[in-house]
Amino acid sequence: MSMFDLKGRVALISGAASGLGRAASLALAEHGASLLLADLNDAGVQQTAAEIENRGGRAVPVTCNVSDLDQISSLFARLDSEFGQIDFLANIAGEGIMARPEEITAEQVQQVFQNLVFGRLRMCQEAGRRMLAAGRGSILNTGSLASQTALGRGHIAYSMAMGAVIQMTRELSTEWAGRGVRVNAVLPAQVTNPSLEKRMAADPNLQQTWLRGIPCGRLGQPQDIQGLVVLLASDASSWITGTLIPMDGGNLAMNAGGTIGS
Repeated sequence: MSMFDLKGRVALISGAASGLGRAASLALAEHGASLLLADLNDAGVQQTAAEIENRGGRAVPVTCNVSDLDQISSLFARLDSEFGQIDFLANIAGEGIMARPEEITAEQVQQVFQNLVFGRLRMCQEAGRRMLAAGRGSILNTGSLASQTALGRGHIAYSMAMGAVIQMTRELSTEWAGRGVRVNAVLPAQVTNPSLEKRMAADPNLQQTWLRGIPCGRLGQPQDIQGLVVLLASDASSWITGTLIPMDGGNLAMNAGGTIGS
């Protein structure tokens, strides 16, 4: 298991207060990484850090809006003062706006791109400069199946932004791989969280709509990212870069008219 050992490594996780970010943080800490945790939810990010500390790890919580470029600069200044290095970045935080294509405003599209594209690019730049100077590092961008296929239901701005995140991942990988920095993306399908649960409560048919496209027969859970995030942070993935990894219960593999086996 030594290839998955993260002792001496420093990871920065955005969206660490809940969901995928919290699950990723706990897994990285369990494998020995020290963590800088960022989230808008101060109480939540403090709780994640406390849980890691109680288990014997080190985690520094920071309240930060990662769509605000100035706050990102301050976040990395805190990283430098607390740890003096970064080995792994997980870009997980970021929200979309749902609206019909014929009704969405330019301001709403701009806000989604600020949340999901411009903030993540700045995070990659800040981490990338430090990793390039060290000659090593790994970045994980959380994308979505919406970057590969159309979802409908008002996802226009979200899908456009996630498409940009995927191309950003490919470009950064191509630019930086020769200098020791790997950049990959994970593409989740529907993973349960409070926002998703609220949508399912408002539309009783929505969960079944999703499940028809997921051969595994269940929605994703936050812990489904844990193995992937440890793999991509560790030396076990040293020759993996520019990769888009579906985390979708088989959704992308199945044709829209396919039939789930029984």
